[in-house]
Amino acid sequence: MPVNAYPGATDLLRFLPETLLILAGTLIMVLDPLVKRRSSPLFGHLTLLTLIAGIAVAIAGASNPGPAFGGMLMVDGFATFFRVLVMGVGILIVLPSYPFLARQDGETGAFHALLLFSISGQCLMASASDLIIIFIGLEISSISSYVLAGFFRDDKRSNEAALKYFLLGSFATAFFLYGVALIYGATGTINLDAVRRSIGPLRADPPVMIVAAAALMFVGLGFKVSASPFQMWAPDVYQGAPTPVSAFLSAGPKAAGFAIFLRIFLTAFGPIGAHWEPLVWGASLLSMTVGNFAALTQTNFKRMLAYSSIAHAGYVLVALAARSQVGAAAAMFYLVAYACMNIGAFAVVSHLSGRGEKYTDIEDFKGLAQKQPLTAAMLTIFLLSLIGVPLTGGFFGKFYIFRAALESHLVWLTVLGLLNSAVAAYYYLRILVMMYMHEPGPAAEAVEPLSPAMGAALILPALGTLVLGIFPGWVLDFAGKSSELMR
Repeated sequence: MPVNAYPGATDLLRFLPETLLILAGTLIMVLDPLVKRRSSPLFGHLTLLTLIAGIAVAIAGASNPGPAFGGMLMVDGFATFFRVLVMGVGILIVLPSYPFLARQDGETGAFHALLLFSISGQCLMASASDLIIIFIGLEISSISSYVLAGFFRDDKRSNEAALKYFLLGSFATAFFLYGVALIYGATGTINLDAVRRSIGPLRADPPVMIVAAAALMFVGLGFKVSASPFQMWAPDVYQGAPTPVSAFLSAGPKAAGFAIFLRIFLTAFGPIGAHWEPLVWGASLLSMTVGNFAALTQTNFKRMLAYSSIAHAGYVLVALAARSQVGAAAAMFYLVAYACMNIGAFAVVSHLSGRGEKYTDIEDFKGLAQKQPLTAAMLTIFLLSLIGVPLTGGFFGKFYIFRAALESHLVWLTVLGLLNSAVAAYYYLRILVMMYMHEPGPAAEAVEPLSPAMGAALILPALGTLVLGIFPGWVLDFAGKSSELMR
């Protein structure tokens, strides 16, 4: 499809959510030197308003779907789903950042500007139908995330997290770009639909270059979603980064990464699915096993959630291995449920950690239920959902994923996934024992009262977790209709 010299009104409207985010981030950078208070809540308010407006514009734009900028972007139900998801994640990150940044005396302007820029890159990834645009969105999101990971420049843990994330992230990006170069050399195009049409007749015996391109892209994207064996960065980064940033990395970039995983492998590489399915199968099992068994031995709560994140990436890869629209819809539903329960768990850590984030160990949760019953109850909901207990979003997320796997005859992967879920119950339930069956420790004694922003940061994801567990149909139906548009 030829690219017009000048974008039309329709193109600009379909790109409006990203435009709003970028303009607001730039405005915050301009206003930052003019605001005397280092931890002013003004930028948090502006970020929340921008994200809410972005969600409204994205939903409104879904009524007029279609390509933009010569087919480089595709606004459809799938793009709308992930745009809303990553901006919703942004809202859930801004809420706990109010008390956290005030307590740590952090620079709110830089934090919220970087957050908006990263989310704009994730929105671009979700709506891209061109490999170069995917790469641009990936880098916009990643570079902002690298800086956020090292946001506290005087904290050695934060500096170490940022350096490891940057070095390994750059290495993974090179793999992805090599894959893009190979697919362009083999097909002469980087448009996902055009790639699919080019390799469709070759599905029985695809050239080695195309199979190698798929493998290289898998490595690059596997890093972004912290799938094993590309997960080595996640535990150190999650532990060293500021807690709201750890929450953001566990949900926003992961959701956007899986969005392009689904776009590329179910659209462009769909015809050769039989060749990449064993790779996804193996990475899924390895992620679940490594993540769950490594989490058993952790003493730091953030590090435990990092290994848990690796395991949950494995569950989503089960849905990708199913190579079906049912599997794609299940993955999309699971990512929503995972965002709610994981961000909520990190929000509790952010609330408990204190100045300098000195209370982040599992033992620091001793007796929390006696001092703050509401906080302990919210964390209980999140942990039960992470286990997959009925009436929570995590239960239906795993149910739909394993059902899709069974429908695709992935029986052994389903059985091994269920066994891994049983292993995970131990380290999640250990936190409940600490909260309800021990006397309050120093962290529980020193915990601050819940602020309105922190209360909202706990209650909103808890409500989302319960709604997805009791009324899952509306999200799953939308995800199912959205996945149909990827063909």
